[in-house]
Amino acid sequence: MNATPTTPELAAALRDHFARVILPIWRGPGFNAALGLPYEAVAADGRTPLPVVRYRAMACARQMFVFALSGEMQHAQRLFESLNLFRDSKRGGWFYSVDAHGVPLDTTKDLYTHAFVVFACAEYGARSGNDDALSIVHQASSLIEDRFGADDGLLHAALAADFSTTNSMPLQNPLMHLTEAWLAARSATGDAAFDTALSKLGNAIARTFVHRPTGCIAELPVGSEDNRLEPGHQFEWFWLVQQAGDVLNGSGLRDALARAFMFAHERGVDAATGGVHAALDEAGGIKDSTQRIWAQTEYLRALAVHGDAATRAMLPQQIGRFQPRFLSAQGWIECKRQTGEVAREDMPSTTPYHLATAYAALPEA
Repeated sequence: MNATPTTPELAAALRDHFARVILPIWRGPGFNAALGLPYEAVAADGRTPLPVVRYRAMACARQMFVFALSGEMQHAQRLFESLNLFRDSKRGGWFYSVDAHGVPLDTTKDLYTHAFVVFACAEYGARSGNDDALSIVHQASSLIEDRFGADDGLLHAALAADFSTTNSMPLQNPLMHLTEAWLAARSATGDAAFDTALSKLGNAIARTFVHRPTGCIAELPVGSEDNRLEPGHQFEWFWLVQQAGDVLNGSGLRDALARAFMFAHERGVDAATGGVHAALDEAGGIKDSTQRIWAQTEYLRALAVHGDAATRAMLPQQIGRFQPRFLSAQGWIECKRQTGEVAREDMPSTTPYHLATAYAALPEA
């Protein structure tokens, strides 16, 4: 009788699939060598880029992070150089996207993009010793604080090309990734200024987005119409507050996210398949039952670092459910319906970031 695989053995199989199947896609057919940019997505065959409409700075940055984390510095450097295609040399910051020829397309200055520029440059700079990348970490962070600032310590989700305000409200998702970026910047640079920025940001998020009955961080400011709670984001936030150590003390986020984890674990995970639902309403009812791969990886990562041994013990079973449901010989399944049908067949260039960060958190032999 075969012995049951251990968690490190299961994790090693995931990492092996990533190295053998995922990374080669984005070094090869998923990469436009002429522009030095990843295509937005490849088809389910893992070989055919989808027709080009745009290239996003955020996608370039995520891929730069992935290859730096994987130790493939030559490709990471190429992607770092390609970030210049999105840089606004006149007004500062980075454009949202360029067109098929590398010409600025959507010139919005959005916080999500700028957060990933900081995050990717921090990882690449720390691993490569590239001083230019670490300089961008500081420059982009200063620009974020100076230009994106909104009321009550929050930041605008998006601004016009000249950094004038639009009608967009602060949103939790870019603020979450900014938290992630500044944690990476803090680690890469040792600059105590990031502690101060993170503390201020954590307090603002707690005041504005924490749903008091559940501890969850809502997608829109609490009290907004048609708000939603995304289980995947609760697991992602849970991981972040574990990594933050004392820097978020005083915000109450650690205690809130401990409750949010249990709420998402109990209400947001399909008992039959182990699939994480896309969204719940504020009462815990299923609002969107789509199962997106990124939410599954965040669940794995949160289980891996949970302080309760019984909760961590669920990890091998969850890996065993995730692997056959979402991974394939050609790559992965981006979205599934609760009933198992594929809801999205292509593979976006942004997803390897989620796979890489999750796998890095899993225990090794």
